[in-house]
Amino acid sequence: MIKLKQRILDMLKSAGGYISGEKISETLGITRSAVWKHVNRLKKNGYIIESVKNRGYRLVSSPDIIVEDDIKKSLNTEFVGQNIFFYDETDTTNERAKANSTEPDGSVFIAEVQTHGKGSRGRGWTSPRGTGIWHSILLKPDISPSEVSQITLVAGLAVCRAVGLGAKIKWPNDIVICGKKICGILTEMSAEIDMVNYIVCGIGVNVNMESFDREIQHRATSMYIESGVKYCRNDVIARLLNEFEDCYKKFLEGGLCAILDEYKRNCITVGREVSVISNKETVCGTAVDVDEKGALVVETESGRISVMSGNVDVRGIYGYV
Repeated sequence: MIKLKQRILDMLKSAGGYISGEKISETLGITRSAVWKHVNRLKKNGYIIESVKNRGYRLVSSPDIIVEDDIKKSLNTEFVGQNIFFYDETDTTNERAKANSTEPDGSVFIAEVQTHGKGSRGRGWTSPRGTGIWHSILLKPDISPSEVSQITLVAGLAVCRAVGLGAKIKWPNDIVICGKKICGILTEMSAEIDMVNYIVCGIGVNVNMESFDREIQHRATSMYIESGVKYCRNDVIARLLNEFEDCYKKFLEGGLCAILDEYKRNCITVGREVSVISNKETVCGTAVDVDEKGALVVETESGRISVMSGNVDVRGIYGYV
């Protein structure tokens, strides 16, 4: 049934105007009544379709829903996103990826809604229907567990490239525009002492939100808010996966050094006064560099320290950034 509905939709899209119910029924080998039922299902899914006697059906507009075929039309990757698993609603895409960790390297898990979206350090992540990109990438690199945190930096650079709009990286796992968060990254792994079984890189991007709840509106934004343009999320997903694979392959071939210069050019944290907040203490200083291991180098009154991402929070002295 789903395949027939998709084939009818493809015919409506390619027609460029009206197409008769008779032609659809003959092409697909179904009755005109069945065509009518599938068209009505498409309408219920948000497609605007005109029906005119003696002319047939015409697709007027499509809703912004995530469609695997539409993503793959713009995808030019070797392995990232070649297997896509879609959920209308799930707890978190990271959990879906972990539950399906036997799937191939580069598999992507996408949801329209996350009911228990997760951010870093146990925080929640708001992920409403139809406005953002909530997805996780399953990775199986031959790297040591100590290098896994660098995947967050790889993802951050990929998101910056894909989003554009002057987006910058707030080390290590946030993407911001004009000081407001547009994307969060959560990287998790399954590993032995010296071997990685798999990595799940969760990426949430605010795309078409028009507003945010009062308690976060001062620090959250979206691509729409920043540009005044509504984006096709399928196109943004494809662009993001293309950029991710490019950054990731460079990382696998040459380590973090292969992308580090570009990363630092796009890292808004470097050069700023920051607070490094851990469970034990808060240390203040100036972020002066990101090293080849992905650590943030901070100049403090007591000397330079290297901060690894994990159970720390890095914030600007005078605000979030």
